Order: sequence, then structure tokens, then C-alpha cells
Amino acid sequence: MSDVKAATMDSLWTGGGSPYAIGSKKFGMWLFIISDALTFSAMLMAYTYCRVSTPDWPTPFHFSPGIVFSSIMTFCLLSSSLTMVMAVHAMNHGNRRATVAWILATIGGGVAFVVLHATEWHTLIVEEHVTISSNPFGSPLFGATFFGLTGLHMTHVIIGVIYLSIIAFAVGRGKFNAEDVEVSGLYWHFVDLVWMFIFPLVYLLSAKV
Repeated sequence: MSDVKAATMDSLWTGGGSPYAIGSKKFGMWLFIISDALTFSAMLMAYTYCRVSTPDWPTPFHFSPGIVFSSIMTFCLLSSSLTMVMAVHAMNHGNRRATVAWILATIGGGVAFVVLHATEWHTLIVEEHVTISSNPFGSPLFGATFFGLTGLHMTHVIIGVIYLSIIAFAVGRGKFNAEDVEVSGLYWHFVDLVWMFIFPLVYLLSAKV
């Protein structure tokens, strides 16, 4: 039995660079995703605690334009996840031109999300006078938690856009392989997944009825 187990282990790793039977780039990205997921989880729990424990928690988002606007932002990210899947698929089949096109489409979705989000921030800060320390709707904790949580996520989206731009440029020049595109896709899907928690918790549950 021990000989069979040893033979199985040898077949998976014989002293090379992948002791976990997975590429080092993909393994490193998974470690980053796990650690970053803990950060977002802590912030989401903090937001939830502040909301539940604060009697005068504001509900500043009207259905139009607030919820409609955030729904369009959600559509942009979900669509970009689909285009990222297509980019990975194209790269796995050796079609670099299609890969670059799909990655550029993904970048377009990310840029649209950032522009819409920045517009929303401008409206809240300039027109609604919501800041990190005060707002006219209720508890000042709303501004601090809202801008902190959505700002961290938007930062991740911006980093993702830059990351994908580098990948697209390199793939177009014949560099990088399918694993590199797949790893960048893991990051982008993670960013999209986090938004699927933020959207209902921050926007839908804060809609003005």
C-alpha cells in the first residue's frame, strides 16, 4: 500500500516546480483571492453590523435613478465576466486575435463600470452632500461604510483593467500562454463575485420605498 501511495505521489510531482499539481501562477492567484476574500468579508460584516445596530440608517437610493443606475453597473460587470470566459476559451484554442478582442471587451465593461460608479459618487457627494463623516439622510456611518466598501471594490476593478490591458498587449505580441489569461480571468471573476454581494446588501436593501 505504501508503495502504491508513493508511486501516486511521484506521478503528481517528481521534484519539479508544481508540488501541488497546479501552476505556480494559478496557485498564487488563488492564495491572493482567499486572502482578499477575507478582507471583503470583514468589511461586509462591518457594514451589516452598522446597518443592523443603527436605528436611523438611511435609505438614499430611489428606484430611479439609484437602483436603475446600479443595476446597469451590475450588468456591465456580469457581461464582462462572460467576455472573460470567451477570452480564456479562445486562448485555450490558440486564437490570440480573438483572445485580445474578448479581453478588450472585458476591459470595456470594467471601464464602463468605473465611469458609472464615479458618476454615482459625484452625485452623492456634490448633489446629495453625502461624505464619509456626514449625510442629510441619517447616520453618518453610512457614508464611511459605503465609500469604504465600494471604494475598495472600485480600486480592485481599476487594477483589474490595468492588469487585463497588460495581458491583452502581451498576448497580441505573441507572449504569455493560456495559463496567464486564465489567471487574469480568476482575478476578474473574483472582483465580479464580490460585487454580487455588495449590490444587494448596499443598494437593494437601502432602496427608498
